Amino acid sequence: MMSETPTRLLIRGGRLLDPAHEIDQTGDLLIENDRIVGIETDPGRLRPEEADRVIDGEGLLVTPGLIDIHVHLREPGPQHEETIATGTEAAGAGGFTTVCCMPNTSPALDSPEQIEFVRTRAAEAGHCRVFTVACATRERKGRELTDVAALARAGAVGISDDGDVVADASLMAEALRAARANDLCFMQHCQDPDQTMGASMNAGPVCERLGLIGWPKAAEECIVERDIELNRAIGARYHAQHLSSGASAQLIRRARAAGVVVTGEVSPHHLLLTDEACEEMGPMAKMNPPLRTREDIAQLKEAVADGTITILATDHAPHPLASKQRPFAEASFGIVGVECALALYVRALIEDGVIDWPRLLAMMTIEPARLVGLDRKGFGQFRIGGPADVTLIDPDESWTIDMNAFRTTGRNCPFHGWDVTGRAVGTIVGGRIRFDRMQQRVTG
Repeated sequence: MMSETPTRLLIRGGRLLDPAHEIDQTGDLLIENDRIVGIETDPGRLRPEEADRVIDGEGLLVTPGLIDIHVHLREPGPQHEETIATGTEAAGAGGFTTVCCMPNTSPALDSPEQIEFVRTRAAEAGHCRVFTVACATRERKGRELTDVAALARAGAVGISDDGDVVADASLMAEALRAARANDLCFMQHCQDPDQTMGASMNAGPVCERLGLIGWPKAAEECIVERDIELNRAIGARYHAQHLSSGASAQLIRRARAAGVVVTGEVSPHHLLLTDEACEEMGPMAKMNPPLRTREDIAQLKEAVADGTITILATDHAPHPLASKQRPFAEASFGIVGVECALALYVRALIEDGVIDWPRLLAMMTIEPARLVGLDRKGFGQFRIGGPADVTLIDPDESWTIDMNAFRTTGRNCPFHGWDVTGRAVGTIVGGRIRFDRMQQRVTG
């Protein structure tokens, strides 16, 4: 880890890959202090002697800093689960320069004071940028809308009751109108509570064999369908989180074709694991929403391929290992994801021929930036005068996921021991090298 700030940093000879501006070419990137001051695809135009430090980018992808709009940093709340410091260090190690934290903390992020708390803690202890998604309803109880205007003024980039759905349709419509009025996105946790009471995993044969209460796909789909209809006339930036059902993707595809404002995200585990993992791995495979079927994975990948699903987000949710060592029905939901997400997306989407590197990176840079309005500040792209947030990726590095080496406090990872390819080797935030696995490439 390095935290000093070179005045001028030159990244030479890498594959500059900026989907926002359709750049995909070998070139050089020059950073001065916290800004990008040179983007050159004519090799040699930017000379090493112009820089205080030079990074050899040969063989690397040089991309805008990766953005994850769906992480749980747990602070304020139980410090043994995660902190802003540990969560952002893990994010930086995974190549993320920006994360958006969810509001299901203790206390919940439902006031300007709590938004300011996160901002201050991130400035003090963070290893990457942190933006806040604030509560849609007070204390996330689904009964009374928060002061969305005040939350927006405090710096929130979206509203959500993530961890719970806004179940009341009238209140949901009010939340969508407030999100639109304040130029925020609304992120929905699509789960009908009446259909999932006591449920632990996907309803189906595996669930029946394990003697557990099943979680039907319809519990997700009916919320997606309801919200699409509510938003048809309102036109807020509506976003469906962590999609697990292929039918949900089909609903979004039809809605987008009809001009409804709706986006969706998918996470690594819903692209790589089925409900059969619950039988093989036990609670390590217990997710919310749950792992589904091979057919659902195929439909989600199709939705990624045709642009229906536009964003990749981890839903990084750390829990103590002990909470995953309980009987399945009592164990915690969730998975840690930021440190291995990039390689898992490569496995699910590039190695499987679904999309290529430019589209994968668009879904991790400019697409999430646009959803939460960070593109207007220059994030998710390379822009002269824009923030010097850069991720350096070795697309050919083979490595083994080891949850015991994670920087996050959480150890709840069903991908432990997987052999994967593709890894972030350098993370630069505001011109500062915050994560560095490339010392042999750096001079000066």
